[in-house]
Amino acid sequence: MALRDTKLAFKVHSIVQEAMCVTDQRTSEERKEHGRELRETCPFSAHSSWEAPTDRPDPITLIKEQGESRVQELLPLRYERMSASAFTFYRGGALIMASDLSHTPTTGIEVQACGDAHISNFGFFNSPERHTVFDINDFDETTRGPWEWDVKRLAASVEICGRDRGFSDKDRKRAVRTCIRGYREAMTTFSQMGHLDVWYGHLDIDTLMAQFSDKVTKKQRKTAEKLVGKAKAKNSARAITKFTEVVDGELRIISDPPVIVPLRDLAQDKRGAELYGEVDIERLVRLALSEYRHTLSEDKRRLIDLYHGVDIAHKVVGVGSVGTRAIIVVLEGADRNDPLVLQIKEAQESVLERFCGKSKYSQHGQRVVEGQRAIQSASDMFLGWCRLPDLDGQLKDFYVRQLWDGKGSIDLTVIDEERLAMLSEICGWTLAHAHARTGDRFEIAGYLGESKDFDKAIAKFAVAYADQNEADYARFMQALEAGEL
Repeated sequence: MALRDTKLAFKVHSIVQEAMCVTDQRTSEERKEHGRELRETCPFSAHSSWEAPTDRPDPITLIKEQGESRVQELLPLRYERMSASAFTFYRGGALIMASDLSHTPTTGIEVQACGDAHISNFGFFNSPERHTVFDINDFDETTRGPWEWDVKRLAASVEICGRDRGFSDKDRKRAVRTCIRGYREAMTTFSQMGHLDVWYGHLDIDTLMAQFSDKVTKKQRKTAEKLVGKAKAKNSARAITKFTEVVDGELRIISDPPVIVPLRDLAQDKRGAELYGEVDIERLVRLALSEYRHTLSEDKRRLIDLYHGVDIAHKVVGVGSVGTRAIIVVLEGADRNDPLVLQIKEAQESVLERFCGKSKYSQHGQRVVEGQRAIQSASDMFLGWCRLPDLDGQLKDFYVRQLWDGKGSIDLTVIDEERLAMLSEICGWTLAHAHARTGDRFEIAGYLGESKDFDKAIAKFAVAYADQNEADYARFMQALEAGEL
């Protein structure tokens, strides 16, 4: 009888494991040990250097390749924004670094990689529960990939940001090492936690204030509180004030070409008229939202159906994103004082995909949304995706989110050495949390260990790659002057 019960229990356990797709039966300690063993095949020292391979693609060729699928009229604006500094060039050069990282060693452990984890892509936003949290806030390039690539892109961005601010070698090194130490120690902590505790982990503003209370002055604390207050006020109501005006009793998006172009204006030119004909704002909004609403949960569909379209426009966003198609949609709920502004942003192939393999999602909007939901501790409740025709009638992939929902970022143009180090540490923790949620945190923690050797290796890489970025930026500026772009 006991044997029969044992067999039955084993059978039930097997069925449950199969149903839950649990395939790795190793214990956490066995995974950590495997991580430690990976140091033999991929030693820390292998991460410390960067030397361009002899067959390295010309960065200008890669930039041109990206430009082929973007709105051609906006490419000059993209290049103008990238030309501002070596740091802005780095922000727009995710494909260049992805190509370079494909030649660097990895442990073979995959996570849901951000794909563009530079320091400017971290910031504040509101959670659905209306708490202000700190997390990664850009996912256009997310897909499965090596965890090391995100770490190296973040570390190099800290070094490049420090150079842009004119910081000393010592201060830049401290900031980079603090960043990687933050990542390593957080991963160790996550490896000692249960799955649910890791999943629910997050950084809200109160936690951050408490964590760094003994490291900031009263003035710095007030500055931080002011930043958070400004972020909280950055919502749909604020977007309405900034981007719209009342015309004949109706809200209308203000035309500000080439940054903002209402579709009613776009329909006046020949190509726009062929697609849109007589502009019907309600029809255009319904077209934009009809497929999207089916990607929402039922309760969110009921909520979005309470709103009706008021106006729609093309809007230029970001540095790296300039040239991809982006639309803002203004909606009203109970009345004009109940607005909702959605951003419908084009999703193209991730820069990592040509090196890591195609995403399992054929719709890139879904790739972005599913990746964001996996990585972020609290995601926008209006996240969804759809396909829409461009001006040539070709269907493009898009994802949808709120335009502003308490979104705020640190002004890196005025940041000082101390705050860069603190921000870098927070970003390191945040990236580790994303990787712990979506990869084998036990193996990564085992690999990293408790020594500072990994931190030092990545800091050396950051310096070497920042040098490469400066050389690429000089080449970029020469190409602009010569008319190559």
